Amino acid sequence: MKNRWSDRDAQALLSYYGEDYPRELILRSYSGRLLGAEPSLVLHGGGNTSLKDHFPDVFGEPAPALFIKASGFDLAAIEPQDHVAVDLQRLQSLQTLAAISDQAMLNELCASRFNQSAPAPSIETLAHALLPGRFIDHTHADAILALTNQQGGADHVRRALGEEVVVLPYVRPGFPLARQVAEALPKVPQARAMVWEHHGIVVWGDTARQSYDRMIELVSRAEQYLAEAAPARTYSRTDESAEISDRRLARLAPVLRGLLAASTGDDGRPYRRCVLQPLVDAWTAGILAGGSRSQHVSPPLTSDHLIRTRLLPAWVEAPDFDDEQRLRSQLEEVLAQYAQDYQDYFERHLSRLPTTATATDLRPRVVLIPGLGALCAGSDAAAARIARDVTAHTLEVKDRIAAMGGVYRVPEEEHLFDMEYLPQQQLKLGDGEQPLTGDVVMVTGAAGAIGSGICSRLLQAGAHVVATDLDDAGLQSLVGELSERYGDRIIGLHQDVSEAESVAASFAEVCRVWGGMDGLVINAGLAHVATLEEMDMEHFRRLERVNTDGTVLLLRAAAGLFRRQATGGDIVLVSTKNVFAPGAGFGAYSATKAAAHQLARVASQEMAANDVRVNMVAPDAVFAQGERRSGLWAEVGPERMRARGLDQSGLEEYYRNRNLLKAKITASQVAEGVLFFLERRTPSTGATLPIDGGLPEATPR
Repeated sequence: MKNRWSDRDAQALLSYYGEDYPRELILRSYSGRLLGAEPSLVLHGGGNTSLKDHFPDVFGEPAPALFIKASGFDLAAIEPQDHVAVDLQRLQSLQTLAAISDQAMLNELCASRFNQSAPAPSIETLAHALLPGRFIDHTHADAILALTNQQGGADHVRRALGEEVVVLPYVRPGFPLARQVAEALPKVPQARAMVWEHHGIVVWGDTARQSYDRMIELVSRAEQYLAEAAPARTYSRTDESAEISDRRLARLAPVLRGLLAASTGDDGRPYRRCVLQPLVDAWTAGILAGGSRSQHVSPPLTSDHLIRTRLLPAWVEAPDFDDEQRLRSQLEEVLAQYAQDYQDYFERHLSRLPTTATATDLRPRVVLIPGLGALCAGSDAAAARIARDVTAHTLEVKDRIAAMGGVYRVPEEEHLFDMEYLPQQQLKLGDGEQPLTGDVVMVTGAAGAIGSGICSRLLQAGAHVVATDLDDAGLQSLVGELSERYGDRIIGLHQDVSEAESVAASFAEVCRVWGGMDGLVINAGLAHVATLEEMDMEHFRRLERVNTDGTVLLLRAAAGLFRRQATGGDIVLVSTKNVFAPGAGFGAYSATKAAAHQLARVASQEMAANDVRVNMVAPDAVFAQGERRSGLWAEVGPERMRARGLDQSGLEEYYRNRNLLKAKITASQVAEGVLFFLERRTPSTGATLPIDGGLPEATPR
């Protein structure tokens, strides 16, 4: 493993934070980031780092303090303020206790904070308080877990790392682990590190650099030991097999995603949906092809990962990819059996929890599918990605153990159950779901004014957004802008709504990326100014292909996808006031949009039986969304300005003054109308919501 310490980078971080934080705490953050940047050391909030220093107490006196990473925070982006300062002496006094409950331990950790508004400290805070060394680093290094998670693991560690590394058998993190640490240290006074079986490696040092160097040195030695014992295996596939895998994924993912949706008991929003992240590379497919259910259906590398992956993955035996109905039946059987098995597991250990406890969920987070790979589920893309990454590392380590001739080994089931339902672990999951969390919505014509406004509002409401457009440059700009705030909850896809192949390809790609789709906002459209007498029929047909044919193609694709997912869906057509109040010289636009509007009304009737709602919003005169100008008004505006002798601002004022409310109609307001329907705030389908400030002649009738 490469040592990435750089004195120049460390100094740059010291300069960046200046006098705002103590020097040692800034260096603590720097070395923590180096550890967090290595996926083979820690994943998504895993690992722990701490620093023993002082914190001014209420009297202004320096009190001994432990600065430890807040629970669940990501080391890769750790900042000085993300280390919680706790009373070191208070925590060290707890070692005199014979036992303490999990809830009491959590209370003590929170009470020991010098700042009660700070996040919860890590579950391993007490162990860090009792360890020697000013700086302490703990990682879930894959190489270490490959040694410990097999029969004879302790012997492997000693041979690889030497006698100065203490090996502790697995005990549950928290108070039991801290007691074991305290009892083991006096027996090995020369110790400079510890390996906690099934839980990783802990090192310490007097400086951030010393502790970091020691971590890299020991993990590198473990990697070298593994390389000599059994070189890592490689797997490959042909372009043809990759194409087959892509087809299988696009067909299977929406079926599985629909079956994984949880019933809510709410007639309006009957399902809480999930997002999938696929792990379908050649390496994963090769591992699954070379193993069996008994080999791969086992817990993850560390008990810390259980809240992300559940105790076990689901396994689909001999999936029938060529028969979708048979495949659906297979998936249903697998998930039903998984739910029963998980309920049995929960009831076996229910006595270990408060009497009011219930199983958190009966659905798997990981589904292993030989012939394809793994599909990993989460409440959003971030949670699913964590499950995917944990699964990838688990499969890799298990494959390395098998190559060594070893047998994968994990703690006893009751220990895993305790960790899965530990209060400190459950806190990491949070409960900040928004109305559209887990929903995937496609917005066509996303790069324009109205489309970009809709995308932004849906992301704000928690949705995952598929932005599509023909304008690749505009689309790339939009996705880049919104991803800075919303991360990977937005993707951009090139799409020509007038071409069936393009629409089909974009829908298939959504299934491959997130598993499916729940909402469709049909916004892409073209405008043209010409009287009927002067109409160029090719211009008319161009609008017809986009505005009308495009609507048919999108409705058709959505109907099929929603039927296969079987969890309902929502479609919102961005219509126009011109459907009800057409304007002279605007016949091509008015007619083709009226056709699209009528198609949406028909769709509302045809799709209702599948709980798919189809509604329309009818805005008037949206000129821009920030710097993004409306393509329609770029086409229409010049003629309208000439006809009325107005400039751009004058034209916008003209349209404001013609509605009853004298309101400026914005893309954000149109987005609110779209959101109204997507959130299903009323039991409506086939409805039209005017967003025009009040135009009596355009009132739907």
